[in-house]
Amino acid sequence: MDLQKFINNAVSNWMSGEGEASDIVISSRIRLARNIKSLPFPFLATDSQAEEVLQKIEHILKSAKFDEKLELIKMEELTPLEKRVLVEKHLISPNLASESRKGAVILSDDESISIMINEEDHLRIQCLFPGLQLKEAKKLSDKIDDIFEEHLNYAFDEQRGFLTCCPTNAGTGLRASVMMHLPALVITQQINRILSAINQVGLVVRGLYGEGSEAMGNLFQISNQITLGQSEDEIVDNLYSVVKQIIEHERQARKNLMENSGLHIRDRIFRSYGILSYARVMESKEASQRLSDVRLGIDLGMIKNVSPTVLNELMIMIQPGFLQQYAGGILSPEQRDERRAKLIRERLQMENMN
Repeated sequence: MDLQKFINNAVSNWMSGEGEASDIVISSRIRLARNIKSLPFPFLATDSQAEEVLQKIEHILKSAKFDEKLELIKMEELTPLEKRVLVEKHLISPNLASESRKGAVILSDDESISIMINEEDHLRIQCLFPGLQLKEAKKLSDKIDDIFEEHLNYAFDEQRGFLTCCPTNAGTGLRASVMMHLPALVITQQINRILSAINQVGLVVRGLYGEGSEAMGNLFQISNQITLGQSEDEIVDNLYSVVKQIIEHERQARKNLMENSGLHIRDRIFRSYGILSYARVMESKEASQRLSDVRLGIDLGMIKNVSPTVLNELMIMIQPGFLQQYAGGILSPEQRDERRAKLIRERLQMENMN
């Protein structure tokens, strides 16, 4: 395992299309924020204190017994383009890529585990699974958390729970989230009503790349907003319950679309498939929308010669960092649009040959 593997390979475990309700839930993630009691939060730490955090984690990685094969990668070893690729694969945050001092990430071979060091907190343990597998992701994150806790004195208060750099993460320090593909709720204009109801039960909706990002390709990231006053299990169970209800709404919306607007939906899906198959120039926003249409066509049984996992892969591969990594250098926006169209055409042609 080496750095280039994580950079060059587009496919992560969470894109495999496995797990419960994987036609609608793309991925499930659990993230735990933890800090070391004797050291200031990263934004207050000196360079030597940030280095001390990094050395402590490196020592644990070498001496403790982990079931998974893990590799530590320091941010200072990466080019800006390589960092961007890791952000696009959801393995590190934009903050770690651009602002951290002595920042690093620990990755498992299948990329289901990503542990950020010296990001907003000393440790951010992330486990990312395909489909609706929140409980499985939590089980793995708990196991890793336990190993680190054996060797570190976490910043913890009996009343406030785990102490974190941002007060909104204090308490459990747990952020649970799912990435959902909700095209039918968008097409039938029910999505705003659903999202409004989600906000009222203590959950928050973001785009593909978290806070501040746009919900491109009808992909919505739904996560808990409250980390204090509930147990970790209650947070996960609440999110799981709400996600199950959204899945049912999306399924019903798809059924209604087929019954009431079947011809128009077929036309939309095959029109998008045709454009993706033959276009010579493609902006990222249009590509995301067309890929969403085709993914809906696959899930509704209209398109049978394309694997749904290919669409998961392409959603990542069409991002600017990946396109430039494959090109081996910086591309202008126009060059990226041309290369994006070419990549999609060639990938769909490969599917048709299988």
